[in-house]
Amino acid sequence: MSHYLDALQKLHTALDSAGPKRDFLEVDRIAGRFPAAVSSRPRNPADISVWCSNDYLGMGQHPAVLTAMRDTLGASGAGAGGSRNIGGTNGQHVLLERELAELHAKDEALLFTSGYTANEGALSVLAGQIEGCLVFSDEKNHASIIDGLRHSGAEKRIFRHNDAAHLEELVSAADPDRPKMIVTESVYSMDGDVAPLAEIAAIAKRHGAMTFLDEVHAVGMYGPQGAGIAAGLGLADRFTVIMGTLAKGFGTTGGYIAGPADLIDVVRRLSRSFIFTTALPPAVVAGSLAAVRHLRVSDEERGRLSENATLLHRLLKQRRIPFLSDESHIVSVLVGDDATSRRISDLLLERHGIYVQAINAPSVREGREILRIAPSAVHSTDEVRAFVEALDGIWQELDQRRSGLAAVSAAS
Repeated sequence: MSHYLDALQKLHTALDSAGPKRDFLEVDRIAGRFPAAVSSRPRNPADISVWCSNDYLGMGQHPAVLTAMRDTLGASGAGAGGSRNIGGTNGQHVLLERELAELHAKDEALLFTSGYTANEGALSVLAGQIEGCLVFSDEKNHASIIDGLRHSGAEKRIFRHNDAAHLEELVSAADPDRPKMIVTESVYSMDGDVAPLAEIAAIAKRHGAMTFLDEVHAVGMYGPQGAGIAAGLGLADRFTVIMGTLAKGFGTTGGYIAGPADLIDVVRRLSRSFIFTTALPPAVVAGSLAAVRHLRVSDEERGRLSENATLLHRLLKQRRIPFLSDESHIVSVLVGDDATSRRISDLLLERHGIYVQAINAPSVREGREILRIAPSAVHSTDEVRAFVEALDGIWQELDQRRSGLAAVSAAS
């Protein structure tokens, strides 16, 4: 035991020397008033305003979602009572899987307890159970994709981020008779940029490759009925599997995949992260179902999100504050230094009651630290303008304009 404790202490010391430890700000969201919240570090008795939430459309407080959850909680109780295989499949699970399959125009869908387990559980099976499968994965794919492919044991090739020419080069060099899979995201969570899906789909078709598309940061927010970027481009049928989450645009929690019936059945039978875990609580599933159904018929939330993101892009450009991409609602201001990004985050909270999380390694590479800003559908245009005013004042005060632009120039 003493040897273990000594090793643990060394590990802890090494982590401390590598940089400041991560602090978690307690944020108590206020239903009906979000993005207002109560913070564990209040600058004064006033509420704070959250600018980094993944509840992009505010569906986590939508009346239809809350009503569905309350009704189902009263009818079915708190938990599912077991895994999906052993007593944990509720009628709400079945209805939501049908709704998600319809949303993505796929045969079937399968729920997981999170987006992470959906990627890890599906990819470990789909890449690992096909003999000789060769996987091509974008270098900036999410940790859950990386882990799923690692656990699959499949051979893989990493293509440069959003570089379709490099992907073509790698796929062309492979044995034409070998089973292939291309894995990409549509909207990337840290940079906010969008993959060249038309080019990727064309490469997959030319080489007979299966495709796996992570639409986590797109479902609900883009495409007809909120079906995602691929659907918005008319390409959904060109991607074998669509993977999504319920924890962002739909405002609850959980993940899913949608695809051909045989493929979904194989994952259902073999995925360890699906089989060996308790099912999502029925009340959560009911809230998710209400959110999906609402967003299939309402463009109001998507419209407000788009307007706010466009306004934020324009105002930041006017102030010459560098950010990584204007292709989506994720607006990542490039600071390029861990201590400075933390300082800006702290000052925004202390002086203005604005909460934006500074993002550092391992979420981004060292030297690419960012403020990951997520304007939501529930922010007003006046709040967007006030946010930029506050950020610009601190940006100038810390003399980040020159070093930020230099970092962008060096990176490009």
